[in-house]
Amino acid sequence: MNSSDPLLQPYQLKHLTLKNRVMSTSHEPAYSEDGMPKQRYRLYHAEKAKGGMALTMTAGSAIVSRDSPAAFGNLHVYEDRIVPWLAELADACHEHDCKVMIQITHLGRRTGWNKADWLPVLSASPVREPAHRAFPKTIEDWDIERIVADYASAAQRCHAAGLDGIEFEAYGHLMDGFWSPATNHRDDEFGGSLDNRLRFTNMVLDAVRAAVGDKFVVGIRMVADEDFEKGLSKAEGIEIAKRLAGSGKVDFLNIIHGSIESDAALTKVIPVTGMRSSPHLDFAGEVRAATKFPTFHAARISDVATARHAIATGKLDMVGMTRAHIADPHIVKKVMEGREHEIRPCVGATYCLDRIYEGGEALCVHNAATGREADIPHIIVKTEGPKRKVVVVGAGAGGLELARVAAERGHQVTILEASSQAGGQVRLATQNPRRKELIGIIDWRLAELDRLGVEIRYDTWAEKDDVLALSPDIVVVATGGLPQNPPLTAGDNLVTSSWDIMAGSVKAAENVLLYDDNGGHQGMGAAELIANAGSKLELVSPERFFAPEMGGMNHVPYMRAFQEKGVTITINTRLRSVRREGNLLVAELGSDFADGWRGERRVDQVVVEHGTLPLDDLYLSLKPLSKNGGAIDYERLVSGGDIFPERNPEARFVLFRIGDAVASRNIHAAIYDGIRFGLRI
Repeated sequence: MNSSDPLLQPYQLKHLTLKNRVMSTSHEPAYSEDGMPKQRYRLYHAEKAKGGMALTMTAGSAIVSRDSPAAFGNLHVYEDRIVPWLAELADACHEHDCKVMIQITHLGRRTGWNKADWLPVLSASPVREPAHRAFPKTIEDWDIERIVADYASAAQRCHAAGLDGIEFEAYGHLMDGFWSPATNHRDDEFGGSLDNRLRFTNMVLDAVRAAVGDKFVVGIRMVADEDFEKGLSKAEGIEIAKRLAGSGKVDFLNIIHGSIESDAALTKVIPVTGMRSSPHLDFAGEVRAATKFPTFHAARISDVATARHAIATGKLDMVGMTRAHIADPHIVKKVMEGREHEIRPCVGATYCLDRIYEGGEALCVHNAATGREADIPHIIVKTEGPKRKVVVVGAGAGGLELARVAAERGHQVTILEASSQAGGQVRLATQNPRRKELIGIIDWRLAELDRLGVEIRYDTWAEKDDVLALSPDIVVVATGGLPQNPPLTAGDNLVTSSWDIMAGSVKAAENVLLYDDNGGHQGMGAAELIANAGSKLELVSPERFFAPEMGGMNHVPYMRAFQEKGVTITINTRLRSVRREGNLLVAELGSDFADGWRGERRVDQVVVEHGTLPLDDLYLSLKPLSKNGGAIDYERLVSGGDIFPERNPEARFVLFRIGDAVASRNIHAAIYDGIRFGLRI
């Protein structure tokens, strides 16, 4: 197509013509089965191909050797049986003129010895990685020989599968473990000088080129500055980039800045909400200018304007919008069709990566179709059945999502919202200034509902008669919940909820104890606001570590605030009761571990977070009047069929509830409820 948009210009990479400048960089969504990219993995990448991107990179990273066990769902490219699975994935993407590459690696020290076959992990030197905690053995000559051969064999499998290329992973893994002075303390031919530290890399490159020839695209995703005192310096990193670019052995550089050996370091490489957008784009541009070589890069480039700027100003040749495509795999298609304003935004919540690092699979906080393409469509089509009159009570994330899906399917939708604004608990979460981007979850849905002509009636506390007056066919109760206290033996009337702190209806006192046994953002957000208000704060949790429902990357900015503000953190401790003594509150603490142990804290304020109880009065009043009595057939919800059992045939409407109106959960759960129930109306 003819377009002046820099993002839509083709790019020639060796023999490959990439149809535009947008790509998804390698990452591991943990959708693999037995180390293979089967249907779920394939559909995930095929959806992005349908969405118009030029290049999708799979794996993050595929492992080349058996003694590099999967740390988070990695593909097993050391096994021959992966070839047909990769071929199916490549074919599915090529159908949409989207090129497919794969990242291959030996994880080195970035994994655990007590996984898979219980083989020792290894690295250039026995330097422990904090994140995965393994103590590596020093790699030996025979290890180097076999791993170099493994790289070559893995590349051959990728070539045989019909992939368009590979890239090596060289940040935090074995290959760059040789590069960095922080991890290479050797005094042999693999240590010391830069020539020696690059020896292993050149051995791998030579072996791979011998295996796949010159016509297969081979690149490297490499750190060019580890950004800490003992690590690889910017000067040496750029020198490595120059040497690789001039070697004739690689076809592109994919630039990384920083270290990933700890959660705190990782968030500088991959920022979360409240952190800088595109923080390393200028640095990647410096590398491109120094090397004059094809340069790719991704690091929180989440909006089209920034991506366009990266290409237009010559900082990059291909721009990675990886998390942005987890939120919306059809970004390029929408740009091409003049629908840029309809792109679902990445809000930086990093629910995707936190789930992976906690042993789950990647899920977008507000796109429940990602990773569920076999069952949940990204594009909602009109229903072939009758059009229904749908009343949604509650304009939180779940209610807005259900309304959006139902309206896209052609149903007539009315939303009744008690407050003067939509957003529910999401809007509450954004009262923490650092997380204000989350409002994009709500704003995008409001814009979509406006496009679809959905009526939202604000300042409407819906009672039974208000709902019945609308003569609905479907009633959806999405009223959320209200905060509840933890079980206390006394003092329920003396505590303050985290909601009151977040909403600003109660100010933080001078000396505060916050008790959190929910373990998510709710309590942590309140704690951060209290700490930033200048209060003396003790955060108490009954867990082995605080906030277990929140992953390591989101943990980082909270912990930074707590340490900067001098917050005391106490774990393995329960709040038993609260009593008043004069002007102070006495919090009695107990333990699950030591019978009879008691502690006390004298504070000005006790704040508690214990999730929510459903706001279900409306649901209960409508339940006996509904066809299904509020019942859902869960088996059919999962497997297919009519999900609303008929219990009262004479009734006019079907009733169900979603999100926290059912039970206290999270944003993704509410949105997943919204779309999967909305598709079944």
